[in-house]
Amino acid sequence: MANCIIAQSGGPTSVINSSVVGLLEANNTLGTFNKVFAGLNGIEGILNGNIIELSSFSQEEINNFRYTPSSGLGSCRYKMKKLEESTEEYDKLLEILKANDIKAFFYVGGNDSMDTTAKLSAYAKKTGIDIKFIGIPKTIDNDLMYTDHTPGFGSAAKFIATSVLETYLDSSVYINNGIFILETMGRDTGWLASAAALAQLNGKQVADFIYLPETAFDIDKFLIDVKNKFEEQNQVYIVVSEGIRTAEGKFVAEAHAQAHDKFGHAQLGGVGNYLKNLIISSGITSRVKSLELGVLQRCAMHCASNIDIEEAYEVGYEALRQASLGKCGYMIGIKRESNTPYKSSYFLIEADKIANNVKYFPTEWINEEGNNLKAEVLEYLSPLVSSVPSVISSLPMPVFKVFNK
Repeated sequence: MANCIIAQSGGPTSVINSSVVGLLEANNTLGTFNKVFAGLNGIEGILNGNIIELSSFSQEEINNFRYTPSSGLGSCRYKMKKLEESTEEYDKLLEILKANDIKAFFYVGGNDSMDTTAKLSAYAKKTGIDIKFIGIPKTIDNDLMYTDHTPGFGSAAKFIATSVLETYLDSSVYINNGIFILETMGRDTGWLASAAALAQLNGKQVADFIYLPETAFDIDKFLIDVKNKFEEQNQVYIVVSEGIRTAEGKFVAEAHAQAHDKFGHAQLGGVGNYLKNLIISSGITSRVKSLELGVLQRCAMHCASNIDIEEAYEVGYEALRQASLGKCGYMIGIKRESNTPYKSSYFLIEADKIANNVKYFPTEWINEEGNNLKAEVLEYLSPLVSSVPSVISSLPMPVFKVFNK
């Protein structure tokens, strides 16, 4: 009986390891493969021979791994060359897989990972090599096409909404309160920033303004809106995505981007602080605070959504099931069947349709002023945010397990 391998790529999420456990337990149930291997640090690690036998670990270790945030197998941002440029890496990888009698490769990742999955599938088919390649979705950005949402997003949304609510209360304790700016991740889309709409007190949204990349950001209008709101209520709470752009398409934070990743994406951040300085220099008030949530958005297991953990598990399970049926070159998508009660199902979508595409936040859910959201976003977001799993909340300190250390 042949073996399979799974690896993780790109930015982590709180629930990414649950997908690995779902796949592992699917194999325990279906008995499709003899051994389940894991590549440490993604494609890059496999090319370097960093492979472990995941199916050899104890059930206790696997259970702890499921509720461990971030990429417990390690990750990478390794971009393989285009096939027309060179097949050397592809040949080397396939030789490593064949040497370990691997007949199925599962890649947990986002847009770029699905591009890799599609390329490997096409090359294996072209060269007549019988190895199945299946993509398992993950990204807190929620920007993969065709799938209703991505595993990792629900937990990030829960953390962001909770942080908005808590920091709103913290910033509201004085007679003379100031202006608070909370910055979320989201280079291309506003899904993460939109989660702020879930933060409500006495049935009212606490964020006065929410700015997304899908609407052109006008600095002059922003300052007028903030000034008027501050004069009206002596307090303003602002949520802004790191990826907001001007009408010319330039990142507001681009001047502050210090680096780019291997895929050429600008490493953004700092737009909240930039807006803070704008407000102060405009004379509205000097009482301005800015908070950049940073990587907590993708590793806050203490604030994870149980539904998110379960769906991450299920897409891993479904990936192995589909490989056992001979499927290759696909990603597992999530279909929303109903909101009340919330119900989802899983389907196959070609990985090359996901690659190099972006699912943007619907502009029809943004108000005409471009500074807040409509009620429709709550219908979309609310079912994805559920309670923290009891296995986490009942412990004084979490017990985590990783395999890449």
